[in-house]
Amino acid sequence: MSQSKGVVLVTGASNGIGLAAANAFLDAGYTVYGLSRHPFPGARHRHLVADVTDEAGVTAAVDAILSEQGRLDVLVNNAGFGISGAVEFTSDREARRQFDVNLFGTLNCIRAVLPHMRAQRSGMILNLGSVAGVIPIPFQAFYSAAKAAIGSITMALQNEVRPFCVRVSALLPGDVKTGFTAAREKNAAGSDVYAALDRSVAGMERDEQNGMAPAVIGRRIVAIAEKKRPKALYSCGLQYQFFLLLQRVLPVRTLNWLVGLLYAKA
Repeated sequence: MSQSKGVVLVTGASNGIGLAAANAFLDAGYTVYGLSRHPFPGARHRHLVADVTDEAGVTAAVDAILSEQGRLDVLVNNAGFGISGAVEFTSDREARRQFDVNLFGTLNCIRAVLPHMRAQRSGMILNLGSVAGVIPIPFQAFYSAAKAAIGSITMALQNEVRPFCVRVSALLPGDVKTGFTAAREKNAAGSDVYAALDRSVAGMERDEQNGMAPAVIGRRIVAIAEKKRPKALYSCGLQYQFFLLLQRVLPVRTLNWLVGLLYAKA
């Protein structure tokens, strides 16, 4: 029996990018644990049940992995969901839930693994951001904001934990064809006021369903996790690398005008 290359925990591992990442790590020779809110009997990986917003549940899952394996080498923070709707008509409850899962759920996982990675003086934390976190999308403002926060925390954390030989990066995917589209919570309130809302959301969903296969992102995640000196932020696909280049070189006013033409024109 070949020796494992390391122990990996992937959150949101029951479908989409998370499942693709878990399978890619397995194919690359790692011992893989997946985490999601519900049991996943058909998993190739070892599946644990916990909600990332439940700090105690996340800590218990990490402790169970450490009890079995004695170490944890890679954390992939993938769990998340999306909401859409006009800023004016999005309630505090909806906005806070978006941040509770996508941001604070990620932080719960980071806090659970970091003491162990610092103690073993090795490890990789790979967060899933989004191109939308760098180029905010109308009618997807709170998803964009949560993913922007992931990018900021990734960059700050990379410098904080460098003395402990812990690596930190974020991958910023663009459109990927997964169940994320169907799971999006769509708030149509205000569509009589904002004529572009329905068209914008329909366009997002069409782009997602014509997007990259999750297996492509899964392989990219493994490649980044294996880098000895990773950058803070990565993208995937020439199209999205081009978009991020535009974000760096175009004036903010011009870039936001172009985004408005794509996503906010009735």
